[in-house]
Amino acid sequence: MKVLIVCTNHDSYPSKAGKTGLWMSELTHFYDTMTRRRVLVDIVSPKGGVIPIDERSFDLKDEINQKCFNDAAFLAKFEKSLSPSEVIAKDYRLIFFTGGDGGMWDFPDNTELQEITRIIYENHGMVTAVCHGVSGLLNVKLSDGSYLIDDKYVTGFSHVEDTIMSFVSEIPFHLEDKLRERGAHYTKSMIPFIEFIEMDERLITGQNPNSAGKVASKALEELFEK
Repeated sequence: MKVLIVCTNHDSYPSKAGKTGLWMSELTHFYDTMTRRRVLVDIVSPKGGVIPIDERSFDLKDEINQKCFNDAAFLAKFEKSLSPSEVIAKDYRLIFFTGGDGGMWDFPDNTELQEITRIIYENHGMVTAVCHGVSGLLNVKLSDGSYLIDDKYVTGFSHVEDTIMSFVSEIPFHLEDKLRERGAHYTKSMIPFIEFIEMDERLITGQNPNSAGKVASKALEELFEK
């Protein structure tokens, strides 16, 4: 069984000096949950290669972050991520889009990632995402021309959470609004930053960074049930 994790390559804001990119724990907590069950994991990014880390999320006091960044196998995948052209979609049972603000720039319009997602889903695989990574699902269309998330229950980083993080003026759009515009039934925890996931058949989404591990656990339940 193989799963594919998608990370961003985008590292800058329009005006703020601080760097964005991947939110570190959204990768490491998902990766660790999967590999502890001996699931094979590959990492891909829109351009391949280097994956930037949002400087606000770089926390080696987090035991799982530290574990991953001391693991040669993880670092080899992280430092030289695959490009979409190197991915054979039919080899994967699951795709997972990590968050971090960076993904809002290079996930939504990447047609190669959309096609990989479609193939995995239509081959009875699972599509999962967390936080701003859910933006990677906005424009995924199935073979019948319908949007993957149309009429599906999903969650993702909320407008309130964006506002609390204080970078709301820098991001290209509000994910919560875009999900609703695409026809999704958006749900969220009433308390910001509390672990919260939504599942609709083979689609699992998490609201915020604290939800990445739960998305992985729920996905494993589904994968090993079948």
